[in-house]
This record gives sequence, C-alpha cells and structure tokens, in this order.
Amino acid sequence: MTRRHEILAAAAEVFAQHGFRGSTTRRIAEAAGVNEVTIFRQFGSKEALLREAMVHMTDSAGLVVLPEIPSDPERELTEWSESFIQHLRLRSSIIRKTMGEIEERPEMSECASSVPTEASNELCKYLVALRRQGRTAEKFDPKTAAAMLMGAIFADAMGRGMMPDVYPQPKDKAAHMYTVLLLRALGVEIGSRRTTNKQAKRTKQLSA
Repeated sequence: MTRRHEILAAAAEVFAQHGFRGSTTRRIAEAAGVNEVTIFRQFGSKEALLREAMVHMTDSAGLVVLPEIPSDPERELTEWSESFIQHLRLRSSIIRKTMGEIEERPEMSECASSVPTEASNELCKYLVALRRQGRTAEKFDPKTAAAMLMGAIFADAMGRGMMPDVYPQPKDKAAHMYTVLLLRALGVEIGSRRTTNKQAKRTKQLSA
C-alpha cells in the first residue's frame, strides 16, 4: 500500500468514527502517521481528501460479477448477494455516518451511492437475462425485484447488530435465504439444474 492509499484509508476510518466535522486533518494525519503538511500537499484540502477517500473505498468494493448469460441462478445470485452484503457490513459505520450527514453534505451522496447504483444496474440486467431464457414464471419489473433483494441485504447489513432477532439465522446463510426467496417469487426453479427445452434453446441463442 502506498503512502497516499494509507492516508485515504485513514481518512475513511476517521470519517466513520467522527463524521465530517470531527474528521480534522490533525486526526487524519495522526491516524495515517504523517504530518498535516503532507495531507495538504497531496490533497489540497480536507474536503478533497474525504471525497477521494470515499471514491477509493468504493473502488475496492470487490463485488462478484454476474454473468451476462445465467447458467445456475441460485449459485450465481447467492455468490453476488454474499459479496454485496459483505461489502456493506465492512463499511457499515461509514455508510451510517454518510447517511446521517447527507442533508448537510449532499455532495458525499454521489460517492456513497456509486456502488449500490452499479450493483442495481448489474442485477437488473441479470434478472432480465433470466426472463429472456424463460426461467421466470412471473411477470415482473426488474428494478422492483432488484430493490427487494438489495433492500433486504442493506437492512440486514445495517441493522443486524442492533436487532439480531429480526434477521434470519445463521448470519452467514442470510444472503442465500434472501436470494432463494426472490428467485422463488419470480418462479425460477430452485434446487435443480434441469433445464427445459425452451430454456436450453434460449440459452443457446443468447450464447451465439
């Protein structure tokens, strides 16, 4: 990790603990093991540093990429959901702090929302691909379906620590449970890899 990345990581950690007002350049410098002059020399201002720290945090999201052509919806969507819930859990403190200050610092919302927005777009494309393959038995709006799954994951990541009894157990199976519930609601066959002739034909056409 470069010195610049160390400063960015320290800034994100300090922001998660103290918010924008409390994230003084002195605190950030102490957390990064540098002096304040180094921070101003590299970033110019606290505002610029915190904006870049948010971008750096989202760049390292590490979400699983959904395939353009689904082959095993339960496995693929579960792996994606697990990576998304892990991303949110690791950043829950800074997400809460950002949401709490969004009215005062609206410019921070763009950085904070970039990963969820990209994740929603990717999930919608995957669900549409499932529908094109003939795997879904119900008509549905992709954005609504995506919002249901992402909303459940977000609520779990943000609220389980305060209300553990509200969410499914065990914790490490929650993402799979949410995934299966959504797929069943859409009429996608669960627990079997059998493919109908119609689905096989559509998959072959999409692959061509």
